[in-house]
Amino acid sequence: MTPPAGIELITTPSSDRTAVHLEVHGFLDYDCADHFLALASQQLTDSPDLRVLRLDCGHLEGLDSMGLAVLLMLHRRTNAAGVTLFLDNRRPTLERMLDITGALAHLVPDRADSPDVSAESQGMAYRHTSEGGTSVDRTSRPAGPDVGG
Repeated sequence: MTPPAGIELITTPSSDRTAVHLEVHGFLDYDCADHFLALASQQLTDSPDLRVLRLDCGHLEGLDSMGLAVLLMLHRRTNAAGVTLFLDNRRPTLERMLDITGALAHLVPDRADSPDVSAESQGMAYRHTSEGGTSVDRTSRPAGPDVGG
């Protein structure tokens, strides 16, 4: 089975049988969300001694609402299995997405109350699907200071 374009998970070898490190490459969106969730969840059954699942998000280009939903679903699955999920090397775009959606408190509890989370964001990558089904990549920038009265 050929994986959907847009996302790739690369396992980083480790001698620790209680931890799995996965590098996430690409854009986590509707088209590849099920594939991503299946691959990441497979780690829970393939590694019976697993206690830590680390997703290296340094190469994650962005995500849409479905991508965020599967991260939350993976978090629920890891919690149910007694596994701690870490989102490592979060880019400012991911940090901002988690912050503005309220998911930061669920997925990254140690960063949820940090006052500088929003200040880190320089732009948000997102993918909008038009009515015709075509994907359009866009970048939105935080608004500047309000100049009006």
